[in-house]
Amino acid sequence: MSAITATIPAGLRSWSVSWPEYTPADITTPELRPSALAHHVPDWAEAAPAPTDVHDWDQRRHSALVPFELDERGWPLHPLGRTGFTGRNLGKWGENAAADPIVVAGNGQQRQVLLITRDDIHVEAIPGGMVDPGETAPATLVRELREETGVDLSDHQPVILGQDLVDDWRQSDHAWVASTSALYLLPATVTAVAADDALDATWYPFGSLDQLNAAITAAGRTLYTAHRPLLQRALDHLAAVPPQG
Repeated sequence: MSAITATIPAGLRSWSVSWPEYTPADITTPELRPSALAHHVPDWAEAAPAPTDVHDWDQRRHSALVPFELDERGWPLHPLGRTGFTGRNLGKWGENAAADPIVVAGNGQQRQVLLITRDDIHVEAIPGGMVDPGETAPATLVRELREETGVDLSDHQPVILGQDLVDDWRQSDHAWVASTSALYLLPATVTAVAADDALDATWYPFGSLDQLNAAITAAGRTLYTAHRPLLQRALDHLAAVPPQG
């Protein structure tokens, strides 16, 4: 079960189920409230105070990584149903496309994965981020990795693992994150230096998710819950292919 939607009874999560008493909490950050947007629009956000102020829903739905519907008001609905939250704490209404590069070095017992410490919620996470307007997911993978760790893998071809909804802490009924996750394989670790949105960049043992979590806990840190499924998918892929020579 999603950690964020855990407070929503399973039988009431679907938008097709009537729930007149549903009163989601508004998590709109102060700088995205209508009064604030009227004076200043952050460079990471769109200017629309409400989804009805967005005029390209047909295009957004056509290009979405994960299909979604609009309600009778023309508001986008989270593909997984009710979250318990309304409003916007993300750059865009509806889907916010992200890209997550999972960088793995070595084989077998020596295998490690590169994670950062996020500066917003102070947890260990994949060094990814939002796709900029006009940018492709492959370009975002390279840019975010370089910006947050100093590692440049522009000459490497990643394995695209999937396009999935991410249980992001900022999501609401009408704004959410969907990510393209990709696996980069290196023969050995490379120097990583934290920058941009990262407080630290660390290589951790990556034989299994339990091993990774234990190493992170031993370091006095916490693994970002939303990235666990993406990391497990990388492990599943690695288990299904022969090791590099």
